[in-house]
Amino acid sequence: MENEENPRDHAGKPNFVLIFVDDLGYGDLGCYGHPTIKTPNIDKMAAEGQRWTSFYTAANVSSPSRAALLTGRLPVRNGMDTNKRRVFFPDSKGGLPQSEITIAGLLKEVGYKSACVGKWHLGHLPQYLPGEHGFDYFFGLPYSNDMDPATDMGHNKACMDPRSEYFNVPLMKGDQIIERPADQTALTKRYTEEAVRFINENNDSPFFLYLAHTMPHVPLFVSDEFKGKSQRGLYGDVISELDWSIGKILSALSDNGLDKNTLVVFTSDNGPWVIMKEMGGSSGLLYGAKGSSYEGGMRVPAIFYWPGSLEPEVVTDKFASTLDILPTFADLAGVSLPGDRIYDGYSISNTHLHPDANSRDEMFFYHGLELFAVRKGDFKLYFYKNNPDGYPQRLVKLDKPELFNIQKDPSERFNIIDSYPRIVQEIKLLVENHQSELEPVESQLDK
Repeated sequence: MENEENPRDHAGKPNFVLIFVDDLGYGDLGCYGHPTIKTPNIDKMAAEGQRWTSFYTAANVSSPSRAALLTGRLPVRNGMDTNKRRVFFPDSKGGLPQSEITIAGLLKEVGYKSACVGKWHLGHLPQYLPGEHGFDYFFGLPYSNDMDPATDMGHNKACMDPRSEYFNVPLMKGDQIIERPADQTALTKRYTEEAVRFINENNDSPFFLYLAHTMPHVPLFVSDEFKGKSQRGLYGDVISELDWSIGKILSALSDNGLDKNTLVVFTSDNGPWVIMKEMGGSSGLLYGAKGSSYEGGMRVPAIFYWPGSLEPEVVTDKFASTLDILPTFADLAGVSLPGDRIYDGYSISNTHLHPDANSRDEMFFYHGLELFAVRKGDFKLYFYKNNPDGYPQRLVKLDKPELFNIQKDPSERFNIIDSYPRIVQEIKLLVENHQSELEPVESQLDK
């Protein structure tokens, strides 16, 4: 279905709003089956757009996941995944290399304005901040909200009864700190206000808004308006406020006459942090969680919403990844991908406009530098195992690979390795070809 005529169609270039939440589990939304968490605005997007049941992030923890999302490249290609430190910390000296090209940098070439609102976590030093990676504006936290401890009570205790003053996390605008410690009870609301302001101020030119919410990463914080409102407790309160935020974004697009010229994508950076007990989310029927590369650690909710261009659909017979977002946006904006690097994503714009088409048939699941598993078609082959709760992250190489049919067995209960020798050989050949094109790169996380 083609876009209807719109005076703000920016010569056919759509706007993009990418909403990336933190540690949201596959089973944490109403439209994905949670019995008590109410998400009416997200459910509306799902009902009127595309809800994908098999959509993957590219890493099971924050920093490498975000690097892959913004560059369309696996973290092993740019030093954003190692076997030591898995994410950036306040004392890290590295960051996303300036040689990498982000969605914002790519879209800038064809006249887009871009804003990063929320959690960055790709390097806090000046040379690594969003302004050095194509974004015109940044408002948010440079890393996770549980970092920079300001108390000696220990991480878990501080997170289970959280207060903003327990975490000396800076709130930044551009490259300047404007509040420290950040008032985390106000983060979701302030991010939303900044996002709406950006939409209002850029309604006459194409834009890319990357809204990377801090929540529901622990410690959990919520404004007074949403405190105690959910049957799911504090975690449900946090999701309710995120849902409210999304409603405000959709209203801002509609109020500015941009709703039919804006593709909105909603997804999560990885699975839920289940070791945080009731403060963490749920993987639903999936096995595994954040910190593991089982389905529950890397299969995440994903909704594509574009009134007038996307027919309502629950996509169950295809799979896609956050790696596919950059090439999809580039395709829709009419910008070519640079030919000097390997991309691991595919444009799925044809999938959006013609649901019978799809480009992805494989997915590589890394844990640090180790290739943990590979999916090809309906089958997923494992080379390693670890704690399905994600922590402690002790990898053990399997004596014999294990194979699962993910479509028939999404909970990964039935190892069928002996029944499909041809599939196993096909996947091993795929791995051989993939690894032959990898080149050693300097680790950014170990600096």
